[in-house]
Amino acid sequence: MRKFETMLLLSPELSAENREALIAGLTGVIEREGGVVAEVDNWGMRDLAYPVRKQMRGYYTRLEYQAPPALVAELERNIRISDGIFKFVTVRLADVAAGEGA
Repeated sequence: MRKFETMLLLSPELSAENREALIAGLTGVIEREGGVVAEVDNWGMRDLAYPVRKQMRGYYTRLEYQAPPALVAELERNIRISDGIFKFVTVRLADVAAGEGA
């Protein structure tokens, strides 16, 4: 399994309960497809550098997980059909070789 990180930009109009439900649904997809969620990091509400869908603020959340590569496509499919997510990006994290410090 490889390590991945997905950064989500959520709508500022979502309530805290809806944000939590959305993130719980995405972590459920990761676990259901055989991945392991390492960390869910909520960065909170931030100002955007430019308008995204006519919004100048957004709620940032970072998901870090280990998963087979095929899981990323399924996770991104679920993100695309979810309401309330403006943008997202998924990157593969570098593997640290044994004996090297992080």
